[in-house]
Amino acid sequence: MSLNDIDPTVPPSGEGCADCEAVGGWWVHLRRCAVCGHVGCCDTSPAQHATAHFHTSGHRYVRSFEPGESWFWDFVASDFVDGPDLAPPVSRPATQSSPGPASRLPADWRELIHR
Repeated sequence: MSLNDIDPTVPPSGEGCADCEAVGGWWVHLRRCAVCGHVGCCDTSPAQHATAHFHTSGHRYVRSFEPGESWFWDFVASDFVDGPDLAPPVSRPATQSSPGPASRLPADWRELIHR
């Protein structure tokens, strides 16, 4: 797999972590698979779905799905890479809380994150 495998035309799978949404979970930050558009939660989040997606799919490139961030990460090289502009939207809605969603955050969420 190479940077040529990034598909800049595929939209994100949603506004939040697809896997957390399926089970009523929550996340700290969001990452978007640059190959298939799957939105997963970051490694600080309890479930670490973006990394899990990499392990199950082999899709090595993600882009931050946070407002104001445009960096790409290569899971195989464990390094930042340059990537193309991706199909909109390029981030979660700025009105969505981080961590979020706010309605599902446990009172002790700070104790549940990975540092």
